[in-house]
Amino acid sequence: MVATDVFARERRLRIARFVEEHGRARVGDLAAMFAVSTVTIRKDLLSLEDEGRLVRAHGGAITLEPNRPESAFGIRERINREAKDQIGAAAAAMVTDGESIAFDASTTALAVARHLKARGGWAHLTVITNGLRIASELAGSPGISVAMPGGFVRWEALSVVGQIGDGVFDRVNVQKAFLGAAAFTLETGLSDATVEEAQIKRAMVDAAREVIGIVDSTKWGRAAFASFCGTTDLTAMVTDAAAPAPMVGSLRDAGVDVWTVQAPTTASATDHDSPNRVAG
Repeated sequence: MVATDVFARERRLRIARFVEEHGRARVGDLAAMFAVSTVTIRKDLLSLEDEGRLVRAHGGAITLEPNRPESAFGIRERINREAKDQIGAAAAAMVTDGESIAFDASTTALAVARHLKARGGWAHLTVITNGLRIASELAGSPGISVAMPGGFVRWEALSVVGQIGDGVFDRVNVQKAFLGAAAFTLETGLSDATVEEAQIKRAMVDAAREVIGIVDSTKWGRAAFASFCGTTDLTAMVTDAAAPAPMVGSLRDAGVDVWTVQAPTTASATDHDSPNRVAG
């Protein structure tokens, strides 16, 4: 059993390197190369995609584009999906009926929205978002009203941005803002790949009584182009258990509540709806 697991990890590492070097690979070619079934290769590609090493495509996989500042929404949605879903469940549990909440256009915010929709039983919940996918997900849900700011549509993030919609957050009361990020460090706070996305996220930060970061562990310890929320402006952070322990401790010392969730495949999978809260 152990030897098989070790070989699987080595094979996946070699697959990731092959795709990085050649830009793409076909399932059949990889199966022949490693003398395994196509089913095994598809499982390998799924695992590597979840780790953010590559992107599955029809019949194989392609490399991520390292020089591109932002990947398309559909690609990002498939990366680290289990952690994002768990984060979404934990963040959704923080929402109380009657509140007005804000979502950015991140894939993790979409996970929160899906759990709110599944939870149901809402009498009056108002959601303000610049995310087209989030608005579409919640539209028509009983008891949930969806508002969107005006602006220009960005296809990469399926979001609405620009100064046209800036004033909306000056006229509404937002109890909680749930914000994803491309990167997070203690020094730079939450940051994004583009100025346009960071601009509207700053407006959400300024309008909200509570700011909750929803950032999986792969984003920790990195800084992106434009910061939009300093560490001191965070009320809470929801992340997965793989987040760096020293950073989690420092964030706790700064007075930020940190909620960690376990991946479903771990021994703590029973904690799906009961994240571990580390409070300052």
